[in-house]
Amino acid sequence: MSESSPRRAPRHGERRRDPERTKARILEAAKTEFGGKGYAAARVGEIARRAGVNKQLISYYFGGKEGLYAEVGSSPFEGFRALAGPDRPLEDVVADFARQGSADPDLSRIFLRENLTETGPEAAGAERQREFMQHQLGYLRARQEAGDFPADVDPAALLLMLIAAASARFAFPRVAGAITGQDPDSAEFAESYAEQLARVVGYLRTS
Repeated sequence: MSESSPRRAPRHGERRRDPERTKARILEAAKTEFGGKGYAAARVGEIARRAGVNKQLISYYFGGKEGLYAEVGSSPFEGFRALAGPDRPLEDVVADFARQGSADPDLSRIFLRENLTETGPEAAGAERQREFMQHQLGYLRARQEAGDFPADVDPAALLLMLIAAASARFAFPRVAGAITGQDPDSAEFAESYAEQLARVVGYLRTS
């Protein structure tokens, strides 16, 4: 059965008693596969093997590889959006962004891959990202008015800098290790980096 085959019901005995649990296992396996290899190199058969299901279930629940990728790719924005409450100080939000990325590195790598790809399913999330970033820009403008950073700092430029900073350990793992002498994948590094990032952002505060 090809990865683009139409959706079909699983054979007798393949359907799980708990479909939501099965779908969650598939999504978790897909995050690992897409995060590690990217969309083009990822294989539905490998995702099914990781999840412990027949690959027909991927077509049944998600319509195939592309539908599965779309489902996986939408999940980080839901969690990240919730972090930026309008009354939360900027340094707390930035630190939590860094921590959230560390808690789910596969999603962070998917996000980075999407920003390096101009065609295909990985590029299809551009509009979703744009809407999310505009929401975050609105949050930054509100925090500027609250005195979290000076009036002569462009919120759009600052947002780009903060996203790059929060993503640095995933974008440049070898550089991070060479600079700090630590394992950038370790929980200790993740927490220390989040705290330092929050401290630097806190120094921008004007009131």
